[in-house]
Amino acid sequence: MSGEIENIRNFAIIAHIDHGKSTIADRIIHSCGGLTEREMKSQVLDSMDIERERGITIKAQTVKLNYKAKDGKEYVLNIIDTPGHVDFSYEVSRSLYACEGSILIVDSTQGVEAQTLANVYQALDTNHEIVPVLNKVDLPASDIEKTKKQIEDVIGIDTENAIPCSGKTGEGIEDILEQIITTLPAPNGETKSDLKCLLVDSWYDTYLGVVILIRVIDGKLSKNMKIKMMSTNQEYIVEKVGVFTPKPTDINELNTGEIGFITTGIKVLSETKVGDTICDATKPLKDALPGFKPSKPVVFCGLFPVDSSEYQKLKDGLAKLQLNDASFSFEPESSSALGLGFRCGFLGLLHLEIVTERLEREFDVNLLTTTPGVVYKVHLNNETILDLQNPSSLPDQTLIKMIEEPWIRATVITPDQYLGSIIKMCQDKRGIQTNLSYSGNRAVINYELPLNEVVFDFNDRLKSMTSGYASFDYEIIEHREGDLVKLGILVNAEPVDALAMMIHKDFAQRTGREVCEKLKDLIPRHNFMIPVQAAIGGKIIARETIKGFKKDVLTKIHGGGATDRKRKLLEKQKKGKARSKQFGRVEIPQEAFIGVLKIKKE
Repeated sequence: MSGEIENIRNFAIIAHIDHGKSTIADRIIHSCGGLTEREMKSQVLDSMDIERERGITIKAQTVKLNYKAKDGKEYVLNIIDTPGHVDFSYEVSRSLYACEGSILIVDSTQGVEAQTLANVYQALDTNHEIVPVLNKVDLPASDIEKTKKQIEDVIGIDTENAIPCSGKTGEGIEDILEQIITTLPAPNGETKSDLKCLLVDSWYDTYLGVVILIRVIDGKLSKNMKIKMMSTNQEYIVEKVGVFTPKPTDINELNTGEIGFITTGIKVLSETKVGDTICDATKPLKDALPGFKPSKPVVFCGLFPVDSSEYQKLKDGLAKLQLNDASFSFEPESSSALGLGFRCGFLGLLHLEIVTERLEREFDVNLLTTTPGVVYKVHLNNETILDLQNPSSLPDQTLIKMIEEPWIRATVITPDQYLGSIIKMCQDKRGIQTNLSYSGNRAVINYELPLNEVVFDFNDRLKSMTSGYASFDYEIIEHREGDLVKLGILVNAEPVDALAMMIHKDFAQRTGREVCEKLKDLIPRHNFMIPVQAAIGGKIIARETIKGFKKDVLTKIHGGGATDRKRKLLEKQKKGKARSKQFGRVEIPQEAFIGVLKIKKE
């Protein structure tokens, strides 16, 4: 047995967005014969439609391959292809825990970028051996020497053995495989010990129930064995054991150091906590593995079905999505304008966009999303403290002593030519600079910023301002008192609670005006005039008017004169308009809500 564990290599593929992780994973699968020529397609591991369309990886995927090395030995490679986006860094951290090493891919035309840094530091924190790979060397803009120097300066990894390769042409793939075998360590575990496994991920399959991805640390796990989840103390029988090659393949047992999946007839995902320890029910362990830090949602928004009869469908959809994505949370909420819906928490705006798109696609629900926001702490005069996720449930102003908002400590790394514009943006966002230092021609700036200002568009603007060279990472530090007000939007004198937002007093007037102007263009005209207003408390700070349609009631009167008859008809029309204004409901289309969200981003 001990001979086998030495021939296993578990590694993750990490890189910045679009540096070619999934393409290189394709090449490795192909060269190890995981799939035949006919079964190969590009981005094999990106199984969701949405991943293939956007060309990004959202869920980390695993593959087990057999590789015959130049020394004649047979090796088993377990690859995990990880996402590159900051919103999915939670997926990356879990994948790294299941491996001993990482392949760090850097695009040789772009150099070291934002997530390259964040992901490498995560890998180094988990004590990984790292193999640097320079991708896209077939492109004319590729500069290998400059990229190597950048990796050494910025990350501090030795690049003497960095492998130039091309995911497109397949050049250098063999060298990567040989390097993995010589550089990366084999898993260390006790084959003769009692079973100890790490629950890396779990998702829901319509036919099998909950599928659990595990990494066996010690011992071995076989079919029909009775296992126990240590966090819930529940016991289950293993019904199926398998590995992805990339196709799911059934086997009888998983040995020490291997990564594979099991099913146990669990139907609800809440029983499989990611990061949990699995042991043999007959020989329980004393100590569990340290597990993962739970992911904290930072952006909250309301999701409502456009048609209220689809509420149950949305509820089921959210529950099923949560099965596949442990990092998002939801709870029921109701709104007078939108009816019943859910308040959902996400890791960032891209995460929010992906979840809403998956709900619309996979569960066929038409959705309305309210303005994303963060969690505020509201201190009332009677000393109680409320956690406020939804601005529309803010208590009356007279009862409030103060409102605190979450602040973050942000680190921005950027080439120094962009420094001025980044500092200006941070100042505009009410930031406080705490530090500025240099490493090579790169500046490292530390800022304290209100999370509310960062959540919307900070990352997007930072990227566009610096052609994608700046990297941005943050952690939440504390709640601080802020001069915040609730900006309410009224349409036809009715408050639209879905558009209410918490905002700093200095920005309220401008935002109110922009929202009113946007709604004036987006709400269709009705038979009556509609006022659109922005208000703080009882004070209106901006207003636009949507003109009503005017039907020509005088066409039936021929010739001149007859002014009395004309006047009567016009009076009658006026009364009708007043009545319909009083009882008429203004339908606010989905585009109007989306349009208002876009303003906040611009």
